[in-house]
Amino acid sequence: MKPNLKQKRLLYYVFAALMSAMIFVTTYFLKIPIPTPAGQTMLKVSNILVLLSGMLFGGIFGGLSAGIGNGLYDLLDPVYITSAPLTFAKFFIMGLVCGLISNPKNSKELSMKRNAVGAISAGAVYWLLYITESIVKLMITGSAFSAAAAACAPKMITSGINQIVAIVGSLLLITPLHKALKNYLPKYHNGNEK
Repeated sequence: MKPNLKQKRLLYYVFAALMSAMIFVTTYFLKIPIPTPAGQTMLKVSNILVLLSGMLFGGIFGGLSAGIGNGLYDLLDPVYITSAPLTFAKFFIMGLVCGLISNPKNSKELSMKRNAVGAISAGAVYWLLYITESIVKLMITGSAFSAAAAACAPKMITSGINQIVAIVGSLLLITPLHKALKNYLPKYHNGNEK
């Protein structure tokens, strides 16, 4: 028996919340912390789920799932607790960009081209935000721009690897996930379903 519209709405919210929880859990357990001169960074696979959130749930819900999952991780880790609001914002933007490009308003079908462009764009935007934040933090504490940029080189490499893994992983997983969920999730865009 297929769920009715009210049940589909509830399932949509539940799946979006579950995605936030999965992002939190994968960030917590599937990471490799890397100390750098510009502060700790990490290799992690949770960015795959961030991009999938945007592809599956659209811009707003995908962004919220991404931001909440990563923001909660930061709130519970003493190393990152002070950066939780910025983390929420960066990952919200990453999920939002991916969702707006991958899952536009009048889209009813899965488009690998849109998903690829959305994932690459979101990864590039996140990388830029993350590196800019890291450089600005060092400059606020007195470093010159060139010294701050040099200190952030390991973060640039690590974040670049994270984004490449996220893009490839999300593109490999979106087709089976989309097929599995398409009967249960209505398409929402700005609160209107299709």
